[in-house]
Amino acid sequence: MPEIRKGEDLVERIVAAVRKAGLRFEEGDIVVVAQKIVSKAEGAVVRLATVNPSSKAQALAEQLKKDARVVELVLKESRRILRQDRVLIVETHHGFVCANAGIDHSNVPGRDVVTLLPRNPDRSAEALAAGLRKKTGKRIPVIISDTFGRPWRLGLTNVAIGAAGLPVLLDLRGTRDREGKPLAATILAVADELAASAGLLMGKSEGIPVVVIRGYRYRPASEKAAQIIRPALEDLFR
Repeated sequence: MPEIRKGEDLVERIVAAVRKAGLRFEEGDIVVVAQKIVSKAEGAVVRLATVNPSSKAQALAEQLKKDARVVELVLKESRRILRQDRVLIVETHHGFVCANAGIDHSNVPGRDVVTLLPRNPDRSAEALAAGLRKKTGKRIPVIISDTFGRPWRLGLTNVAIGAAGLPVLLDLRGTRDREGKPLAATILAVADELAASAGLLMGKSEGIPVVVIRGYRYRPASEKAAQIIRPALEDLFR
């Protein structure tokens, strides 16, 4: 896909790219969209030259050896700081616990430009799903994905930060395994798993911000990715 700019119609871009790839949407397809192009289309892009860092941001930036302007944006995009040694781990206004509030320099034209997370990723996913249904005549769930670190494992993986049209969690509690043993605690984060699988094709420099998943069986649902966020009382970071 070409570079996405503020105000562009992502539905049109996605449909055109699918057509160019020689594909057609089918009932049951799922579309995973990288957060970066959603942020660009929605104008969640900031030039660092326009940012005036506060004294708190300057102090944190000196401690962490970071750009004070980026730290200022992290503070503005966060409810609170959870860790501030080596890296800023924060709780965003969405409720995500992540590094640097999801603010990112990568795959953005210019050295002085960063993207923020979409203001409401679930709403963005709903709008894309509605647009795709209107354009194609088919019900196509949408997942908006972003790359997150994990507290207990090395490496990054894509997770769902926005979703529309499919279950985001699969609760298997009360069912039985193949040996007939009851499952008491198994809840699968299927939207995250779908986002991670799409991330294998997206890469970081391939210019593939949208992946169509075909063959995964699901029941249509109106669940939101916000449901995946672990409640604060169960979260070791909070």
